[in-house]
Amino acid sequence: MRILKFVAAIVAFVALAMATLMPGATAKPEFSKKEKKACTYCHTSKNPKEYSEKDLTDAGKYYKEKKTLEGYVKK
Repeated sequence: MRILKFVAAIVAFVALAMATLMPGATAKPEFSKKEKKACTYCHTSKNPKEYSEKDLTDAGKYYKEKKTLEGYVKK
C-alpha cells in the first residue's frame, strides 16, 4: 500500500510539472476571438503547435503582461 501511495504521488508531481512547464500551453483561440485579431498578430509562427514564448510579437508580449490589447500601440 505504501508503494502505491508513493507511485501515485510521483505521477501527480510529474503531471503537475508537465502542465506548468510545457511551453506554448497558454495560446488559445479564445484570445483571438476576444481581441478580434488573427493569431499571427501576437505570434510570429503560423503553426499553433509551434507557439511559444519565443515567438511572441511585441503585441503578444503586451498581451501576456496585460491580458488585453487595449492600450497597445502597434509600432
